[in-house]
Amino acid sequence: MRALYVIYQFLIAWPVLALCTMFTAITTILFQHWRNSWWLHDIQAWWSRMFFYMMFLPVTVSGREHIRPNQSYVFVSNHQSLFDVFAIYGWLPVIFKWLMKAELRKMPFVGSACKAAGHVYVDRRNTRAAAESLREVESVLRDGVCTVIFPEGTRSRTGELGPFKRGAFQIAMDLNLPVIPLTLTGCYEAMAVGDKTVRRHPIHMHIGEEIDLAQFNGDRDAAMAAVRQAIADELAARKHA
Repeated sequence: MRALYVIYQFLIAWPVLALCTMFTAITTILFQHWRNSWWLHDIQAWWSRMFFYMMFLPVTVSGREHIRPNQSYVFVSNHQSLFDVFAIYGWLPVIFKWLMKAELRKMPFVGSACKAAGHVYVDRRNTRAAAESLREVESVLRDGVCTVIFPEGTRSRTGELGPFKRGAFQIAMDLNLPVIPLTLTGCYEAMAVGDKTVRRHPIHMHIGEEIDLAQFNGDRDAAMAAVRQAIADELAARKHA
């Protein structure tokens, strides 16, 4: 069965997903004037969900009730796999902008589409450019538009939660925005860093309770530690469930 599943991925799933990606990218570029509209976001969410539907990966979500309507948030997520992006894009029920690595700008279709959608590229090798990118993402965080950031900076090679970088928490403190921790499980088992094929495994996304960073009185490191601990606790709970 594993061999048939792999053959199916290369002969059917990936070609169909490539066509879906081209369609979604072109649609996003053509209609970028409406980048914050729900109808365009729904097309992008459909594209993301197709990766799970085509690979027969079941997805469950908990904690949607923690999101207040029309409130802008900084969502902070652990990062295990390429499928993290699709899970968040497909099932997080808000309009949001990614804070993305500048290298992703070079991806055919996807790079241009992400820019058209209003996602922000960050060149971490250039301090001045990185600071400008942070100001750019801060400018769009209003009227319920949110951002999603992977504070580990890159995918975990072991599936374990890595150390956090401070950028997400600086943005939240500068704009007095609450942080919501996102905890993804199962994505690493489905497709870890370096894997060439997908393995069937259930995926779960937990939307945590919002955390008001004002309680930390400007202590960015304390805020970062609290959010990281919330994600670590949820990972442990899911592991032992």
